[in-house]
Amino acid sequence: MHKKSFVWVFKAAAFLAVLLVTLFFLQRLLMPKYMSDIVEGALTAEYYEETTGHEVLFVGDCEVYENFSPITLYEEYGISSYIRGSAQQLAWQSYYMLEDTLRYETPRVVVFNVLALKYDEPQSEAYNRMTIDGMEFSKTKLDAIKASMTDRENTLDYLFPILRYHSRWSDLSAEDLTYMFGKDKISHNGYYMRVDVRPAEGFPEPDILADYTLGSNAMGYLDKMRTLCEENGIALVLVKSPSLFPHWYDEWDEQIAAYAAQYGLDYFNYEKLASEVGIDYNTDTYDAGLHMNLTGAEKLTSYFGRYLKENYELTDHRADPEYQSVYAEKIQFYDYMEAVQRKELSEYGEIVSF
Repeated sequence: MHKKSFVWVFKAAAFLAVLLVTLFFLQRLLMPKYMSDIVEGALTAEYYEETTGHEVLFVGDCEVYENFSPITLYEEYGISSYIRGSAQQLAWQSYYMLEDTLRYETPRVVVFNVLALKYDEPQSEAYNRMTIDGMEFSKTKLDAIKASMTDRENTLDYLFPILRYHSRWSDLSAEDLTYMFGKDKISHNGYYMRVDVRPAEGFPEPDILADYTLGSNAMGYLDKMRTLCEENGIALVLVKSPSLFPHWYDEWDEQIAAYAAQYGLDYFNYEKLASEVGIDYNTDTYDAGLHMNLTGAEKLTSYFGRYLKENYELTDHRADPEYQSVYAEKIQFYDYMEAVQRKELSEYGEIVSF
């Protein structure tokens, strides 16, 4: 190669390298960090930091990541579990979360919360981002993007987030620098803890719907989830977490019960079983009946964990030295967060750090 040509190629390569590195750093800077605001957006990525396997996988929306405690499952039953949930995680997103998980491990039981089946079409870019941005790149992520995009979105903005977040300059804060390459852990195997209490209040009467039929798109992804579980020898369990709002209509409940019966699946509607579980909406919710606080989540988890232990051959990992070591740290963090939240409630009347 001619010397001048070599120099030109070298300069071009160097320029391209500098450009790519600069774009990488800018993208890391400009992407939302989800540390002090809308922290649920950080949940997806935390799964990839796990070092042990999980025999039980929860997938779904806020009714799993706020209502079930994997640390309680381990402490009481020795069950290793993880929650792959995010805010308004739609049925197809839960399917792809399961598919993504199977790239790393094969759980024995998958638990899917059915509330998201009320949505049959993509809903919101903001919620899509909180679910998908944290996924590691794969064909599964590409499929999740295509299934989730609203009309005004495009695939490139997900693959190269700097295209979407380039205008965040005016919103940058010290947090964006602090968490540019690493974030504080906010969840406990996917569980988002809240210890505060806000008793249940009156909610508006449910709307009268013109059609109570759950949509074919959402139900189609439930079917895909069931099939994927069958192909991998995984038991699928359907649940509806206890809540007072949003409304879960009897007509929807009947459709899920019929689906479960058709395919031999267990389905538990814990709205109807709340008193049996021991849920008290005056003490066990932090937002007036929408989601469980820590006491409510631990009650529900203890009750559901007994069913898991009695009906599936799940390993008691409390006798395993590897799990003992890993979960000792997890339990320490769990207890620490609870103590800090209770202290803040006592001092400030609200939780300020989480």
